Amino acid sequence: MAKATTANKTASNASAQTNTRVSYGAPSMINLPNLINHQNNSFQWFVEEGLGELFAELDVIEDYTGEKLNLRFKSYRFDEPKMTDKQARDNNSSYEASLKAVVELTNKVTGEVKEQEIYMGDYPWMTQRGTFVVNGAERVVVSQLVRSPGVFFSGNRVGSTNYYGAKVIPGRGAWLEFETANNNAIFVKIDRRRKVAVTTLLRALGMSDADMKEAFKHVNQGTIDYLESTLEKDVARGANESLIEVYRRLRPGDLATIENARGMLESMFFSPKRFDFSRVGRYKVNKRLNLEVSNTSENRILRMEDLIAIIAEVIRLNNTQEHADDIDSLSNRRIKMVGELVQRQFRVGLLRMERNTKDRMSMCEIETVTPGQLVNARPVVAAVREFFASSQLSQFMDQVNPLSELAHKRRLSSMGPGGLSRERAGFEVRDAHTTHYGRICPVETPEGPNIGLVLNMAMYARANEYGFLETPYIKVISNVTPKEAVGKTARVNLEDEKGKVIVKAGAKITGADAKQLETVKSQKTWPIVPVVTQEVEYLDADRELESVIAGAGSDFDEDGHFISSRVSGRKAGVAGEYDIEEITHLDAARDQIVGTSAGLIPFIEKDYVLRSLTGSNQARQAVPLIKPKAAIVGSGLEHEIAQNSGQVIYAEAAGVVSKSTADEVVVEYKDRKAHYYPEHFIRSNDSTAMTQRVVVNNGQKVSAGDVLIEGTSISEGELALGKDALIAFMPWSGYNFEDAIIISDRLVQQDELTSVNITDHMVEVRETKLGPEVITRDIPNVSEDALRHLDEDGIVRIGAEVHAGDILVGKITPKGEQELSSEERLLRAIFGEKAKDVRDTSRRMPTGKHGKVVGIRIFSKEHGHEL
Repeated sequence: MAKATTANKTASNASAQTNTRVSYGAPSMINLPNLINHQNNSFQWFVEEGLGELFAELDVIEDYTGEKLNLRFKSYRFDEPKMTDKQARDNNSSYEASLKAVVELTNKVTGEVKEQEIYMGDYPWMTQRGTFVVNGAERVVVSQLVRSPGVFFSGNRVGSTNYYGAKVIPGRGAWLEFETANNNAIFVKIDRRRKVAVTTLLRALGMSDADMKEAFKHVNQGTIDYLESTLEKDVARGANESLIEVYRRLRPGDLATIENARGMLESMFFSPKRFDFSRVGRYKVNKRLNLEVSNTSENRILRMEDLIAIIAEVIRLNNTQEHADDIDSLSNRRIKMVGELVQRQFRVGLLRMERNTKDRMSMCEIETVTPGQLVNARPVVAAVREFFASSQLSQFMDQVNPLSELAHKRRLSSMGPGGLSRERAGFEVRDAHTTHYGRICPVETPEGPNIGLVLNMAMYARANEYGFLETPYIKVISNVTPKEAVGKTARVNLEDEKGKVIVKAGAKITGADAKQLETVKSQKTWPIVPVVTQEVEYLDADRELESVIAGAGSDFDEDGHFISSRVSGRKAGVAGEYDIEEITHLDAARDQIVGTSAGLIPFIEKDYVLRSLTGSNQARQAVPLIKPKAAIVGSGLEHEIAQNSGQVIYAEAAGVVSKSTADEVVVEYKDRKAHYYPEHFIRSNDSTAMTQRVVVNNGQKVSAGDVLIEGTSISEGELALGKDALIAFMPWSGYNFEDAIIISDRLVQQDELTSVNITDHMVEVRETKLGPEVITRDIPNVSEDALRHLDEDGIVRIGAEVHAGDILVGKITPKGEQELSSEERLLRAIFGEKAKDVRDTSRRMPTGKHGKVVGIRIFSKEHGHEL
């Protein structure tokens, strides 16, 4: 197989000139974090912990009798990838690492233990840029925004009354749905089957009527007795009848016996293999129901105290008529990142592998069998590769320019396995929510049917250990312990138990004052004039609801004291004016509300929001120019975007450039010499040219962080997507209708808006029934002029300028015998047998295309390539 790559020039559009940066905005109190850290950290978690959790879940694999063999995974490790990600792209192969596992096989009959390290297959490995290379193409695994496991309470309004219910959503297992009927009885649906009274379920699980009355007496105190109303509607009497009733509702048609019913309930809710809240689910259940159950694997089943607390909360809400949970709040929605998504797919493969292993155990010779003969990892490899190749969340990376690449890595999707579908998603789930502030960009989203379902993380957002999005705030303190009080200003007179003033209002607290304050045992903290600290605190949506947060535009002096006594802020998502004593936090940055694409628009707060949406979406479509220039007016984010793009190479420390050519940069640091190799004319996923430029000279001194090599659409270390062009709004013979503009033809003549795109032309050489196809320069009925660009093997030379119809790869294919015309008989007489039995199947340049050949690659099975 041969492939020729050509580069074409096309005209582009957009805005940039180099300038010394002067910022007129308020300085940010926090540095922008690494924008792709969440991808790298999540995959690292999977490699170090997530896969270990799966092997721990498998525990011991036993044969079907449970008496002959058992097999256990003791440890695992990943080898280094066999090739670099660049080599994988060049060879159209995958960037993968081998998984090895140490397996222990115990023969229960003889007591013999065999241990062996086995090969578990090759799996896609993440590059430093947070991407995967699969079959030569870079792919990104998009994080999924899903409803969190846990318990959620909802209200159903009938007339002037809300009737409350609850949904118990485990990470794995049957759902429980509680609802209060109009007759005030509480029912439960198990796994979306027919409903039964909750008292029937509790009785089936071992509670008596007296136990129920005792368990709910603290909440069942309203005008309506919900427990009594439920007992009246309960058709079952006694534990055994309740078990039979629950079984009949869940398994209609099956023989209902007490043993069957008890076994079914035990396995459905109290078996870790069948029901698992997950770590996140147990955390949410504990938090919502004020439980203190330790978050360990054995406690992630449904416990009786969980069930009692859920029903008690339903009764309490029915009595108080309080607000139910907001299902669209980010406190109830979390993100599944790449590590968790790959872990889920691995679990599917391991369960298939477990079944295969059990089958092999039942057929093998137990005296001679080894672990390697029992474990076949093909189902695991197939499951993981299927995810990367065809999952809705494993996407072909958007690679038009560095911004589109970065935005794709920070994208969140509500769709995919276990998520929403664009057909069924309503307005509420698509809409912006108050908890999105600082976590999800309110501007950037597609304009089609995916609007509101595909979102982008805000600039400073990160996910916590449970997958809930957090945003940073600066801590404001107004009450402190005596040790913390030194140097602070007292807000009121600070007095001891006898009323003696230790520190007067408005005075600074000294070390001696602090010691006196410590002697006052009745008071642990003391009121001070609120101070904006340097401490950064990340809050999730739940914790933010409890805080009072001032805007980043609030004025304060060099000591951190607010200038005004009242500032604008928000509490529980509601904006207003608050006394500074109430403020607990301050926004960390003025632009923390928006994402990377929207953050590049200067003065975005002045724009009509639909124009901002269009602008941020179109910035990702700007093709790279051959002469990039940084914009005169920017938002200040251009440098960080370039830095996080992975296309700029920086000096690691202070040093001297000892060699600088187009193909190599050598920097001599204090302790070593480093070589850097820029890439040229690499075809991106979107056919744009990814080319790096060396920007340092021989002998130049560099400091840590100085730019050595710049990437596509980057100038002077800043993102440069377009040009600062002088345009005219004026009529011109009717050619510029409506919003068209007049530009100078100099932009075209001097290649100011010219970009290069690279296309691949593939030629496959096959073995046919009549004989092999051959790549050759010797093509019948073709002039010497038509062969001028080909080398002696019949493949076009690098650097050749080719136009429509020019041969890129000469190829002849055998053809069958047929009736000859007089002309063919003449050719055969002149040239012998050759002219008769082959036809010209050369690859030619398509019509209307021209360009320069920038690369040739030849793939063959002889050289180890997979074809």
